[in-house]
Amino acid sequence: MFKALVLEQNDEGLAAASIEEIGEDRLPEGDVTVAVEYSTVNYKDGLCLSPKGGGLVRKYPHVGGIDFAGTVEASDDPRYAPGDKVVLTGWRVGEVHWGGYAQKARVKADWLVPLPEALTTRQAMAVGTAGFTAMLAVMALEDHGLTPDKGPVLVTGAAGGVGSVATAILAHLGYEVAAVTGRPEQEAYLKGLGAARIVPREDLAETVKRPMESETWAGCVDAVGGKMLARVLGQMKYGASVAAVGLAGGAELPATVIPFLLRAVNLLGIDSVFQPYENRLRAWERIATDLPMDKLEAMIQPATLADLPALGADILKGKVKGRVVVDVNA
Repeated sequence: MFKALVLEQNDEGLAAASIEEIGEDRLPEGDVTVAVEYSTVNYKDGLCLSPKGGGLVRKYPHVGGIDFAGTVEASDDPRYAPGDKVVLTGWRVGEVHWGGYAQKARVKADWLVPLPEALTTRQAMAVGTAGFTAMLAVMALEDHGLTPDKGPVLVTGAAGGVGSVATAILAHLGYEVAAVTGRPEQEAYLKGLGAARIVPREDLAETVKRPMESETWAGCVDAVGGKMLARVLGQMKYGASVAAVGLAGGAELPATVIPFLLRAVNLLGIDSVFQPYENRLRAWERIATDLPMDKLEAMIQPATLADLPALGADILKGKVKGRVVVDVNA
């Protein structure tokens, strides 16, 4: 028997979470059983924990948690053996497949990645999908020519999970980071991560009639979307790229094609869910070398399974700073 945060539906079709003791026979099919040590809280987790499952949960009872890290307990796949440290992000685990909000998980071997030796399972979940996505965004910008000498790099939604890790990585790599936030009280936190300057959210919150403004940014990691992304596209330098990773500000894009045509701006879509295995390995190895662990530690908010319902509601309201690390055995 092991502990899990189980979501159950009531007669009205609304889901509520409770910690239960369940048996391994209830775990879904898979090649590898993992003794989970840590999980985390992402925006998708907040949706899954909401009363209607955020449109992501297909079947109840359900165990959420789109990320987890732990130790292999049993494996039918030769790539993994008992005792191996592994990490999982994506593949719709925690949405349509039971996830990491439990002391055990069973998944397909193809979904796992060996944990880099330089990282602990706790650090891996301080990174989680948010940090993994941030690293993918930085890699994509570099692959499209971004180097520190090109100029300042903008990070929107900088106090959130993706933004926090992106800020720390970019600053560590020598970039001048301009961090956008609507929370002035987070200035010290963001500068502690390496941000060179703070850009108030209201400076970029509205679209303007001009399709292009002064060339300002050499690159951008955008977690906001909507009007802010439209505005930022018109401020990019010639040939610069924006890595789009989120839509906290909305899914609409009220922009024109002018920045693409006259300034050769690139809009790069970043998907972390179905990222190919080789690129996952590349990203995790880069995280192990390019994300300062002291900066990562400064982002961590510890939590337990019992804290998850409240944290899920908070992250949907934009009230979670940095990265939550859930000790599922606490």
